[in-house]
Amino acid sequence: MSLWESILMRTEEPISLWERILLRAVVHPSGLLGRLGGIVMARTGRQMSERAVELLDVQPSDRVLEIGFGPGVGIQLLAKSVSSGSVAGIDLSEVMVEQAKARNAAGIRTGRVELRRGSAESLPYENATFDKAMAINSMHLWPDAVVGLQEIRRVVKPGGRLVLGFHLLKRSWTAEVREGVTEVLPAAGFTDARVVDVDEEEEFYVIAINPGDMDEAAI
Repeated sequence: MSLWESILMRTEEPISLWERILLRAVVHPSGLLGRLGGIVMARTGRQMSERAVELLDVQPSDRVLEIGFGPGVGIQLLAKSVSSGSVAGIDLSEVMVEQAKARNAAGIRTGRVELRRGSAESLPYENATFDKAMAINSMHLWPDAVVGLQEIRRVVKPGGRLVLGFHLLKRSWTAEVREGVTEVLPAAGFTDARVVDVDEEEEFYVIAINPGDMDEAAI
């Protein structure tokens, strides 16, 4: 069960019809509703992507991975930051992969961007492929967050940085996700985790480091 599902099961706050429709569009994007959700995410989530890229401290030669890239705004920003590097992304939604490929067509043509459909729990990359990784409004949706984070650790080089971003509809949900993240990152082997808050009380970021213990990384 994902962290998100466990929160919804325990919540005592009422969820409006509009909130249910919005959640359906962005949590499991598919069909027409998913396409509309992608348009909404592209417009409203750009600032989050910009903040995450800044916190990731991307260098021109970095190879960077985004998990759950949605409509591909973060991929687009990353591609602009890696003049001699590359960007890869993976997302479970066919609709999001289509939208992200359209948005990043130029980068795909030049070979700087590669996008695939798949899950965080089974990343189709070799060990220590990437310098850095990020996931925005994604980790709390994974069926097994620890397994997904362990996979990220496997494909990120020792000393590599991970940035997770979260923005939920309700303040109480944000508090629960924050608590869950601080538990699963150490369980997956990441270290030096720190929370970065922004003005909005429903939004926060977590930065963590892959310590590079190869015995633990070979999970």
